[in-house]
Amino acid sequence: MTYCVGLMVNEGLVFLSDTRTNAGVDNIARYRKMFTWTTPGERALVLMTAGNLATSQAVLSLITEGIEAEAAGVETGDETLPSILTAPSMFRTAEIIGEAMVMVQNKYRRAFEQMSNGNSGATMILGGQRQGGAPRLFLIYPEGNFIEAAEDTPFLQIGEHKYGKPILDRVITMQTPLAEARKAALLSMDSTLRSNLSVGMPLDLTVLPRDAYAFSEQTRIEPEDAGFRQLSDAWSTALRDAFQTIS
Repeated sequence: MTYCVGLMVNEGLVFLSDTRTNAGVDNIARYRKMFTWTTPGERALVLMTAGNLATSQAVLSLITEGIEAEAAGVETGDETLPSILTAPSMFRTAEIIGEAMVMVQNKYRRAFEQMSNGNSGATMILGGQRQGGAPRLFLIYPEGNFIEAAEDTPFLQIGEHKYGKPILDRVITMQTPLAEARKAALLSMDSTLRSNLSVGMPLDLTVLPRDAYAFSEQTRIEPEDAGFRQLSDAWSTALRDAFQTIS
């Protein structure tokens, strides 16, 4: 399982994902679930994945092939998608990734139907900004369709989202400063790590300020990271103190 969260505030976007993939208590591995692309001064994109690892990797391969084909001057066709680095909008970028999802599902449908657990789906969070447009955040479903974060719900989650959702519901609005959104994402992950063994470190954190078209932070947080441990301990202490003050 996994947990990925994307937050959209007026000052920019924050993305956080874990790296644990497990197929049982004795088969635990690490796989990166956050992928980034930039065209300096023009656009910056982040994609996070959850669900069937084979499906996610196949979708990422199709996206990469589309980027490489266009860079090499090869015409795109039925088997090659347009490049997400030249898409005219973030909406079209989400459509391209959704099309990749459908292509993978159609190509391997028979094999997926024969899987013992029948779990072939993957969900993805896409976020970013291109020049001339606002930062946008999308949740892409296994069927290839998607929804977009908006002012009423300025964050999206995939994977084991229930443990990390309460703090986001309480503190995140579009007016939340970017630094506070970063902190909320980390505390949301901390709550999930404490409550679900299928989510695990290290973590990947990316911050994209509005109109920067470049990431201000791309960090891998290891289990021994002192800053994350201090934040986790401070949150635990604050919750205990708050509990004691309620009669």
